[in-house]
Amino acid sequence: MSKKEKLIKKLKSKPKDFTYQEAKTLLELLGFYEFNKGKTSGSKVVFIHKKVNKLKIKLHKPHPNNILKLYQIESILEGIKRLEELK
Repeated sequence: MSKKEKLIKKLKSKPKDFTYQEAKTLLELLGFYEFNKGKTSGSKVVFIHKKVNKLKIKLHKPHPNNILKLYQIESILEGIKRLEELK
C-alpha cells in the first residue's frame, strides 16, 4: 500500500489525530499545491489542483496544535471526491 493510499484510508476513518502536515502531504500527492496570500492571509490557506484550477480546498491551519478538526477532514474528503468525479 502506497503512502497516498495509507493517508486516504486514515482520512476516511475520520481520526481525531490527523495532522495538517499529513493533509498537506496527501493533497500534494494528489496534485494540489498550497497557496496563501503571504503575511496578510493569517492561517487561511487554499489547496489548488495543478490541472483542475477550479478545484480548490480551503482550510485554516490549526493552531496552537497541528490536529485538524472534523469539518476540515470532511472538507478534504469532499475535495478528493470532486477530484475523482472530474477525472
